[in-house]
Amino acid sequence: MAVEDKNISYRIYLMAVFIFLMAIAIMVKLTNIQWVEGNYYRKLAKERSVKNFIIPANKGNIYSSDGSLLATSIPNYSIRFDAVTPKTVDFEKNVKPLSDSLAFLLNKPSSFFESELRRAKANKSRYLLIARDLSYTQYVKIKGFPLFKLGANKGGLIVEQKTVRVHPIGKIAERTIGYERITPAGNPDGKGIEWSFRKYLNGKDGKVLKQKIAKGQWKPIRDINEVEPHDGYDVISTIDVYIQDIAHHALLKQLEEYGADHGCVVVMETKTGKVKAISNLGKAEDDTYYETVNYAIAESHEPGSTFKLVDMIALLDDNKIDTSKVYDSNGGTIIYNGKKVRDSHEGGYGRISLARGFEVSSNTIMVQAVYENYKKNPQEFVDRIDRMGLNKPLGLPFKGEGIPKIPQPTDKSWSAISLPWMAFGYGVAVTPLQTLTLYNAIANNGEMVKPIFVSEIKEWNKTIKKYDKQVINPSICSQETIKKVRAVLQNVVKRGTGSKLYSKDFSMAGKTGTAQANYGKNGGNDKHYISSFVGFFPAESPKYSCIVVVHKPNTSNNNYYGADVAGPVFKRIAQKIFTDSPSTNEIKNLNRKVSTQELSYQNYYNKETPKYIPNLKGMSGMDAIALLENLKLKVKVIGVGKVKSQSIQAGQPIIINATILLELS
Repeated sequence: MAVEDKNISYRIYLMAVFIFLMAIAIMVKLTNIQWVEGNYYRKLAKERSVKNFIIPANKGNIYSSDGSLLATSIPNYSIRFDAVTPKTVDFEKNVKPLSDSLAFLLNKPSSFFESELRRAKANKSRYLLIARDLSYTQYVKIKGFPLFKLGANKGGLIVEQKTVRVHPIGKIAERTIGYERITPAGNPDGKGIEWSFRKYLNGKDGKVLKQKIAKGQWKPIRDINEVEPHDGYDVISTIDVYIQDIAHHALLKQLEEYGADHGCVVVMETKTGKVKAISNLGKAEDDTYYETVNYAIAESHEPGSTFKLVDMIALLDDNKIDTSKVYDSNGGTIIYNGKKVRDSHEGGYGRISLARGFEVSSNTIMVQAVYENYKKNPQEFVDRIDRMGLNKPLGLPFKGEGIPKIPQPTDKSWSAISLPWMAFGYGVAVTPLQTLTLYNAIANNGEMVKPIFVSEIKEWNKTIKKYDKQVINPSICSQETIKKVRAVLQNVVKRGTGSKLYSKDFSMAGKTGTAQANYGKNGGNDKHYISSFVGFFPAESPKYSCIVVVHKPNTSNNNYYGADVAGPVFKRIAQKIFTDSPSTNEIKNLNRKVSTQELSYQNYYNKETPKYIPNLKGMSGMDAIALLENLKLKVKVIGVGKVKSQSIQAGQPIIINATILLELS
C-alpha cells in the first residue's frame, strides 16, 4: 500500500512539474508576443484594416506660346455612400432632400435615389455607387448636398478622385505634345513633351489614410489628406496655335490629294530656333490621317536634291569654284564607275552655270562640280559636312531621334560612287529637322541654332526655368558664301524648279527635292518617291524657315515632284502667315472699354481687401486669370474664349491658394 501511495505521489509530482513547465512556456510565449512580436502583429492588423493610398498629383499644364491650353489634368470624381456611418435620425431627416438634389444634378428621378439609399441603409451597405466620372464643379455641388455635407464620418460621403489628361483644343501637334503611360508590363513609357519634361510636369503625390470597410472597399478616415498632393509645373511650348492650324491643314489637304503614305511639316522661327508648328500625319487603314509617328524628328532618310545646298556651301566656301562656272550636262546623263547619274529633264540642260544647275536641280551639273573638285581628297568634302553638324543628331530632348548617316572615306563601304552619289543626296541620310536646321542657318546669316520646343517652365506666374536660344555653330560659312547661296535659293523660286510657287507680291527662297526610295530593294518593286521643299520667308529678311516632306505620293499622273507635291504646302503656310493674317487678326479699338469687364474690375479688383469670389461669367479668360491670381487664388483653365462656368461660385469666401477651375468657350 505504501509503495502504491509512493507511485501516486510520484505521478502527481511529475504532472505538477509538467504543468509548471507548460505555464512557464505559455508565459514566455505571451511575453514574446506582447513585447517582441507584438509590434509586428499590431502593424499587420493595422495594414489589413487601415493603410495609406496614393493621391496622384495633378500634372502641370502644357501651353502654346500664345497662351492656349494644349494639355491639362482634369480631376475626375466618383461618389459613393457608406450607409452605416450616418445616424438613423440624420439619415431620415436628409434622405428626401438629398434624393431631390441628386435627381436635379444627375438627371434621374428622385424616387430612384431615395429607393437606392434606403435599400443601402437596410442592407448596411458601405460602398453604394452614387455617380462616377463627375467634374470638379459637380463634385463641389454634391459635397454640399444634404447629409453629404456632414462629411465622411457623419454623412457617409465617400469621394474617389483620379486625374484625366485632356487636350482642350483637340489633337493639335498631338505627337509632339506626346503622352506618359505605364506599359502592360508595368514599365513607365511615353513620348514627346509629356515624357521628356515629366520631371517638371509631374508633381509630388499625396497620401490619404483609408480604412477597410468590406472586401476590396475602403473609405477615408478623415476629411483631410495625410499628405496633400503638390501639382506639377506648367510647360510653355513654342507652338503657335494659329501657325500650327495652318500647317496641319495645308499638309493634310496635300496628303489627301496625292493619297500619300505619310508626311510632315515644320515651321521654325529663324533667329531663335523656336518650332512654331510641327505636324506629322500618317495614313491609317481607313485612309484617314493621324499623328502616330514624329516623322520630322525620327525618320532619317535620303534627302535627294535638298542636300545640294551642302554642295554649294562647300564649293563656294572652300574657294573651289564660283557660281558662274559652266558645266555641260552631257545630254542629261553621266557615268561614274559604270553607274548612271541622270537629270529629271530628258536631254539635260546643255551648257549652264553652277548657279543655274542648282536652280533647275540638275544632278549632272552638281555631281560634276563636286566630283571634279573633291575626287582627289573626298575627306575634305566630308569634313565640311561634319563641321556643319550633319553627321550627328541634333540632341533633341525627345526619345527616338533619327540617326544621320554621312559616309566616311575610311568606311569599308566607301566606293568609287560614294562621293558623286552624295552630291545629289543619295547614300546619305538625315532627318527633315536636320535639313531644316541647315537651311535655317543660311536664313540666319550663318548662325546654326538648335530647334527648341519648350521656352519656359512656370509655376503660376513664377518662372522656374527658361530655355534660351542654343547655338550649334556660330558660323557655318562665310558671309560672302551666304549672300551667294541665298541669291540662288531665291532664284529657285523665281525661275527654277520652284517657279510654280513664285508670287510677285510675296518673296520666298528654297529648294525642291524629289528622291527615290527603296530603289535597290525587292528588285526595285518597292521603289517610291519622297517629295520635299525646304526654305525660308520672306526671302530678303527671313523670319521663318519651313520644311515639307511627303512620302509615297501617288505616281499615276507622273506628278510626284517636290515642287508639285510639297511646294504648295510651303506656299500656303507662307502666304497665310504674312498675307492673310494681317486682315484676319488685326486688333482694332484697343482702348475701347467693355462695360461688363470694367464693372467686374471696379467691384472686385480695385478693392483693397476683397473677401468674396467674383462673378466671372462672360469675362475673357485672360482677364479672369489675372483677376483671380491677384486675389491669390490658383487657376485651372479648360478651353479658350470667355468664362462659361467657375468651380467656386460667386459670393463664396476667398481662401488664399485655393484652386478654382474655369471652363471657357
